[in-house]
Amino acid sequence: MDTYRKELADVKQQLVETEQLLQDVLKRQSALLQKKEELETILRESSSKPKKDDKDWSLTDFKWSLKLKEKMKSVFHIDKLRPLQMETMNVTMVGEDCLLIMPTGGGKSLCFQLPAIISNGITLVVSPLISLVEDQLVALESLKIEAKTLNSSTERTEATRIMNAMLDKNDPLKILYVTPEKLAKSKRFMAKLEKMYQLGRFSRLVIDEVHCCSQWGHDFRPDYKFLGIMKRQFPEVPILGLTATATVKVLNDVKKILCLNECILFRASFNRPNLFYEIRSKSSNAKEVLKEISEDILKKFRGLSGIVYCFSRRESEDVTVGLRELGVRVGCYHSDLTSSHRRKVHRAWLANDIQVIVATVAFGMGIDKPDVRFVIHHSLSKSMENLYQESGRAGRDDKVAHCIIYYRLNDVMRQSTMVFTEQTGIENLYALMEYCSDVSRCRRSMIARHFGETWSSSDCNRMCDNCKAASTSTIKTKNVNKYAADVLTLVKRGRQIEQFHTLTKLVDAWFGKGAPTLRVREIKAPTLTRQTCERIIAMMLLKGYLKEDFHFTPYSTISYIMSGPKSSFITANHEVSLDFQVPSHAKDKSVLSETSSKSEDRCVGKNIAAEEAADLKRGVEIC
Repeated sequence: MDTYRKELADVKQQLVETEQLLQDVLKRQSALLQKKEELETILRESSSKPKKDDKDWSLTDFKWSLKLKEKMKSVFHIDKLRPLQMETMNVTMVGEDCLLIMPTGGGKSLCFQLPAIISNGITLVVSPLISLVEDQLVALESLKIEAKTLNSSTERTEATRIMNAMLDKNDPLKILYVTPEKLAKSKRFMAKLEKMYQLGRFSRLVIDEVHCCSQWGHDFRPDYKFLGIMKRQFPEVPILGLTATATVKVLNDVKKILCLNECILFRASFNRPNLFYEIRSKSSNAKEVLKEISEDILKKFRGLSGIVYCFSRRESEDVTVGLRELGVRVGCYHSDLTSSHRRKVHRAWLANDIQVIVATVAFGMGIDKPDVRFVIHHSLSKSMENLYQESGRAGRDDKVAHCIIYYRLNDVMRQSTMVFTEQTGIENLYALMEYCSDVSRCRRSMIARHFGETWSSSDCNRMCDNCKAASTSTIKTKNVNKYAADVLTLVKRGRQIEQFHTLTKLVDAWFGKGAPTLRVREIKAPTLTRQTCERIIAMMLLKGYLKEDFHFTPYSTISYIMSGPKSSFITANHEVSLDFQVPSHAKDKSVLSETSSKSEDRCVGKNIAAEEAADLKRGVEIC
């Protein structure tokens, strides 16, 4: 009988392993099918491209080329254009539709602002955030370019004057910014657009953050779908769509929505070689986090401009107060503040009267401040796309800048309760969680892979924390099966008694703390730091051993940790691997010890020499 029992156990184990292999193969198949679809789309579009797309759009012999070059120098004070700027401007000047995918800081705004001032009529720009519009209006005003905005806070007399200017051929107005809501909900404004079109004064339509049209995008906005009627209503008006991040799937959706079947597509590389990417372990003590951030700002980034992004309006206010008390010249920016207050803070920052803006994501799109030397995420973004855009507001002058994330699993849980109702919300958030929790791969190569590009770690040039740490540390891969099994036992016990675990309660129970009913006597408290335990839980969420389950209360949404679809894989013989970054001199047996875990939790590369602050000012490559 014992032989049969052993054989049965072996068969069950083989079935579990076979099921895992099958799941991995199906996942691989799904990824290959998606890649196949993307490649087929690219080839299909390439083979069916109209002859106009074969034109060399980088040429400077168009009838407007001399005027464009003259205004580029005399108005914008620019001697040299960035890649794809000339091509995009020539396409929109000739009257063709165009989509431009260019990283944050690549110079998308110039692609419509410069054509606008040498074109007859008005360029209408649809932009999702009032803060974005205010940023660009401040910059255009300093260049003496006539630009206005119409939004919900525009006074009636000003709105009337602007609408009259739309129809007056002698008015100097060149650029008019509106929100998508203005187009979707103001019949009066649409009627003025009709008249402006009939008078031949509607020179082009620019749609900024065009990925917002697609429900597959990371920032879908329903009012953007209204823009689908614009090509039908104004067929002779060229459309220029701009975005910093868009997958093939999103682009195809955007083309369908906007009726841009034969538009010309330009795509720039996502690599920003001057940005140093870094993940730091975030303390559970809020004062410690603020102290560390303030020390960096006052020493390493002394006198240099930066942005600190926060999770919520309340958090941004608390962080502002805390940093100010620690001696940082700081201003707060979020959507609940009055437009006059936001404008005052923004202009003070542009003039370097304050060093740092603490903000929610309401701030930053399209900012025109090239010397931002650091962007710090006090809390996690909701997707790789959002992170890439927000961190990309640093270093637009092509000099070295730092992009730092304070990462803690609790912040993932906070974000998940906000995004789980979105179509790809959890998928996008978990991609970012994987990026932040990885201690071995090059950050830059992970960004490239996410956006469908291929870069090797050599392309990084040690400009991320993991690549920089490679010279002083090694990666040890350890089997954490025992710890994973303990976590699942705790989760299952909670389910049996219908007392579910939040992340905090789960870790407390693991350490033998918290509610006695959630503990399991047979489980010994781990000899690991709490942060390392959270890394194990994060890995289990990413691999499907655990999952989040969301429950509504009258006041909030709660995330509970439950057994995942692959929880049955955690058996005695199943290896659950996790990478650890340890000093090169550390002994292998110490990788999962208390001392080593503390070393592993410590941010790699966070204690950079003080003299590097001077290098930052000069734009010297420091890593």
